[in-house]
Amino acid sequence: MGLFDKLRGELVDIIEWIDDSRHTLVWRFPRYQNEIKNGAQLIVRPGQIAIFVHRGQIADVFEPGNYELKTDNLPILSTIAGWKYGFNSPFRSEVYFVSTKQITDLKWGTPNPIMLRDPEFGPIRIRAFGTYAVKAADAKALLTELVGTSQEIGADAVTELLRSIIVSSFAELLGSSQIAALDLAAKYREFGETLRKSVQEKIDDEYGLEIPQLIIVNISLPEAVEKAMDTRTSIGVIGDMGKFQQYQMGQAMTAAAENPGGGGAAEGMGLGVGMAMAGRMMQPGMFGQAAPVPAAPPTLPSAWHVAVNGQTQGPYGADQVANGIAAGQITKATLVWTAGMPGWVAAGQVPQLAAAFGPPAPPPMPPQ
Repeated sequence: MGLFDKLRGELVDIIEWIDDSRHTLVWRFPRYQNEIKNGAQLIVRPGQIAIFVHRGQIADVFEPGNYELKTDNLPILSTIAGWKYGFNSPFRSEVYFVSTKQITDLKWGTPNPIMLRDPEFGPIRIRAFGTYAVKAADAKALLTELVGTSQEIGADAVTELLRSIIVSSFAELLGSSQIAALDLAAKYREFGETLRKSVQEKIDDEYGLEIPQLIIVNISLPEAVEKAMDTRTSIGVIGDMGKFQQYQMGQAMTAAAENPGGGGAAEGMGLGVGMAMAGRMMQPGMFGQAAPVPAAPPTLPSAWHVAVNGQTQGPYGADQVANGIAAGQITKATLVWTAGMPGWVAAGQVPQLAAAFGPPAPPPMPPQ
């Protein structure tokens, strides 16, 4: 083998790109001094486009297929290089492979909350995130605007730009829609398609990229607003707040009765809750009809103290004392005191309270 035959054997004779990254947009074929052997094989696989660049000028473009590189299938490159009668020597040209497949599962999100004037909540902040896909739509524009002299361009080289455009377009869309935040969930698909078209208009002609799909996964409100919504929902589920309060009173009374070690505090809580419960029970309609209520005393002092298990509880208002008597929490033997009394006296012996216990019981029948 002669010297020239050896040099020819070192020249590129097969040009192809096996893409195993799934996130590469453009890849430049490596070769020594850009020399390609005349008659070399060019293999362009499905989902690829091969572009020849000669001295900074985009020359021939090849769709998927298998080609033998010679003068008749390199018309533009042959014209640029001035090969009128063909060529037998190696030629220099850069070869770029552009992926036309979709690059999916790219993510976007709002790095900062978007301020929005909601018709129901007023000024609020909203966050959102989702996914999108990108592909090369115009290989020449992509090569001119984004590649330059780079060896390889991946999806990460354009995602920052695309995310900024998506977030900006999303903010514009929210501001112009005037849709209440609680109704946004029903608009995810519609908003996603409108947002995709808006982004596509901004990148179509300039960058040669296409956004085949854009999905809004979630639009969220601030944590404080979500908690307020949860509270409102809980109230709606409870329904009648009066009945719910009665239920809570009953639970508190049961807990106090089951906690004998609570001492005077537990007794006081039971007394106070019992008085409030008695007041609720005496309201009309509690059990279908109004419970009989003893005649109220003419006038009671406004501050009463009650002795419970050797400890002083109170002061209680006149209504609370009356309710406590009606509920059985205060008996005739319960010691009470109010301003103006010389000391503690049994409730049944206090003229102001005696009427609240009802008429005296008749004496026992004499023996027959």
